[in-house]
Amino acid sequence: MSRPKHRIGIPGAYFVTTRTWQGRELFRNESLAKTLLETLLDCRKRGFYLLHDFVIMPDHLHLILTPGNETSLERAVQMIKGGSSHQMGETLRIAFQVWQKGFHEHWIRSEDDYQARKHYIEWNPVNAKLASTPSEYPYSSASGRYALDTFGMTSAAKAAADVGIERRG
Repeated sequence: MSRPKHRIGIPGAYFVTTRTWQGRELFRNESLAKTLLETLLDCRKRGFYLLHDFVIMPDHLHLILTPGNETSLERAVQMIKGGSSHQMGETLRIAFQVWQKGFHEHWIRSEDDYQARKHYIEWNPVNAKLASTPSEYPYSSASGRYALDTFGMTSAAKAAADVGIERRG
């Protein structure tokens, strides 16, 4: 399978999806899910990105993030995947590959686009029959348990304009 090509350098928020190696449902294991969650929040705290929304599903991760000023999208995702794999190996003695190579991203182009992807993230565990309501699922920003960064098209549009990119849609 070829690696997806990424569009580096476009400022703004991204909807990102990355999958576990061979679709293994690793994050049904509470310890593994918590380790990924801790890594996700720690990388945010360290300034690699602004975290707007996320959900950890049994075999994949969805998130909406805005890379930090000194961080590319690729580097932000690498910190999440590499950091969580390393931590799982260190603390839980996981000795197998955790993540599939690469990831898929979608550049958020409008407030409506953001709201649609946020809704998808919130309802993903319900649609997968892992919870009855979005707020019931513990590994999701929809649970209300985690501090998140506010999403705003104003700052994203300004960042894009600063580098000469016109947002459409």
